[in-house]
Amino acid sequence: MDLNKAMIIGRLTRDPETRTTPQGITVANFSVATNRVWKDNQGNQRDATEYHNIVAWRRLGEICAQYLAKGRQVYIEGHLQTRSWEGQDGKKNYRTEIVADNMIMLGNRSDNAGSAPAKPTYSAVPPAQVNMDQPTPTPANVSAPAAPASDEEIRIEDIPF
Repeated sequence: MDLNKAMIIGRLTRDPETRTTPQGITVANFSVATNRVWKDNQGNQRDATEYHNIVAWRRLGEICAQYLAKGRQVYIEGHLQTRSWEGQDGKKNYRTEIVADNMIMLGNRSDNAGSAPAKPTYSAVPPAQVNMDQPTPTPANVSAPAAPASDEEIRIEDIPF
């Protein structure tokens, strides 16, 4: 049996960028930084930051693009995927990404300022494929915000979480 699972909690290093494939599928790309702190052999506190490339497809990608922004703390769950391509210089390039299956926004409207954290969960897994033993909410039981009129701007106060 094999397992390819990635779970991280970190902060966005840039706003999500979205594109649409020729087939009409939305994809969002963004980066999340995670920190690790430890003490070395001499007792000095050390830290290291890792940067993770995240890819979110379809509705999850649309939600990430709409609600996430640079500096926002998130929990991302997905699987690792490495892509390769040949650059213009003829050199083969590689990129390892986390393909997001679930995303939880951490903090609250002002991102961790205040006392009541909101933790809505969004999943890329259709409800028919969700393990019912798993306590994580799915899109079937998470209420989505009402869509604004086409010319109306979304205000942070209108977001229900």
